[in-house]
This record gives sequence, C-alpha cells and structure tokens, in this order.
Amino acid sequence: MPEEGVDKFAAVNGMQFHYVDWSGEGRPIVLLHGLASNSRIWDMVAPILNLRYRVVALDQRGHGDTDKPDHGYEFASVIDDLNRFINMMDFEKPIIVGHSGGGDVALEYAVVHPEKPAGLCFVDGGTIEIAGREGWDLEQAKIDMAPPIFSGVTFEGMLERSRSRWGFTRSDEQSERFIRANFQIQEDGTVQPKFSRANHMRIIEALWDHRPSELYPSVDCPVLMMPARQKEQNPEMARRFRREESIARAESLFRCSKTVWLEDSIHDVPVQRPELVASVISEHIDSGFFQPVMSG
Repeated sequence: MPEEGVDKFAAVNGMQFHYVDWSGEGRPIVLLHGLASNSRIWDMVAPILNLRYRVVALDQRGHGDTDKPDHGYEFASVIDDLNRFINMMDFEKPIIVGHSGGGDVALEYAVVHPEKPAGLCFVDGGTIEIAGREGWDLEQAKIDMAPPIFSGVTFEGMLERSRSRWGFTRSDEQSERFIRANFQIQEDGTVQPKFSRANHMRIIEALWDHRPSELYPSVDCPVLMMPARQKEQNPEMARRFRREESIARAESLFRCSKTVWLEDSIHDVPVQRPELVASVISEHIDSGFFQPVMSG
C-alpha cells in the first residue's frame, strides 16, 4: 500500500492539473477537496480506499499545485475541468467524493453530465446555500468567508498548529505535505497561500449563485450524504447553518439518497476520522447503493 500516493500532472483545458494517484483496482473514485484546500486533505482516507478501489485525488483549478489562472472559477468551467480530467483518466462511471465545497462541484457535475457518475458522496458539503443565510448579502458573504491573513506566519508555526490540532491522527510528514501543498515557503521562512485571495473571492461569487435545492431533482445517480455533527455544537452556529433542515430538504428532493451522520465529527472529518469516512464509503459501494458500472 503506498503511504503517500504518487504526484502526477495532466494537461487539461490548456493547464497543468496536479493530482495524487493512489492506484488500486476496482471501482474508480475521484476525491475532490473544498475551497482553499488541496488534494492532500485525503491523504489518510485514500490509502484505505485504494486497497479495493481505483483512487485519485485532484487539485482543482487554482488550488494546490494546479495552475492558477485569474479566471474560470464559475461552476461551468470547474466542472468542465473535472469532466476532461475524468475523460483523460478513462474512468467509467466513477464515484465522485467531495469534501465541503467539493461536494458542490460534484453536484453541479452530476446535473450537467448525468451519464457520467455512478454516484456522489458529500462529505460535510454539497447542501448549504450561502445566499439563503439570514442577514447575508454577497458583500457580507465575502467578509465572513474571506481567507485568513497569514502575514508573518512561519512554516514552523504552521507545522506546530498542525501538531496541536491533528497530532493524534496526522504525522509530521503528512502535515508537512499538506502545508507545502497549500503554501509557498518564502525565503524568510514565512508562508504565502498558493490559492490567491482574489481567486478565493471569485469562488465565493460562484457559490452565491449556486442553488443546490434547485439542482437536487435533476440528479439521476444515488447520493450518499455524510454530514458531520458534534454533540455540543454551538447553538448560534447551528441556527445559522440549519444543518438538519438543509439535509432534510435534500433528502426530500433527491431521487435516490441516503444520509449517514458522522457523529462527534468536525468539518475536517477526512483528517479527524479518516477510517470512519473510508468505511462509510466502502460499505455503501459494497452494499450496491451506487449504480453498477455499465459496460460499453
């Protein structure tokens, strides 16, 4: 079993797209990260899945080590990137797994290309409409969803943050790979995000026009929703995001869906509880929840 996956590049839409190839055999699985993240968020989930499936994790446009144009962050372009990548990989009926905003990309992809995926997995994503949040307009969304300012933060400081938060699950080597995938290390040892603030704002604009509830009825393939939930969730945050309400709405509108709540889990559950994430996905593949791969 590979411990790191193999870094590879593919020419897609005139750009170089980075992906991590975990190899494996069987059903193809494409792993998508969320906003301002990268393919290495899956570094502990993928080695479990690749024991039985063909697994790749993609750095989407502008993220990680993929090229970073200043355009093309609307969903139409992002899902075209994904479609061309899947075609290049020659994957037939892949299962597309999206964490956070990656779930929204998977959703839009399944609507535009209904013949392509065997199924979708939303890992704490894919169901929240930011334009529907109380008291928000686009400008407020840009303020609240803006990326942190990392001025003066060193690489060692980032590594220490990772140790304190993820030391119980992620090794220093895994933390360093993720940090280096997300940040440029400057000569003075400080970090600079690879995903630019301007492109971050472009994606927020795309999300503002994204209406998941209007898309759900058009999804033909089965959808496995895996929202994270904590027992002692902040009541104000719970009201603001209305998680249970958004999941119930999705369940009522999808043609075929199932929800597995990831209890005692946080948003970054692929890092916090990778075995749980991998086991839920595997169990539903094995149970026949997803459409079988079609021949021809």
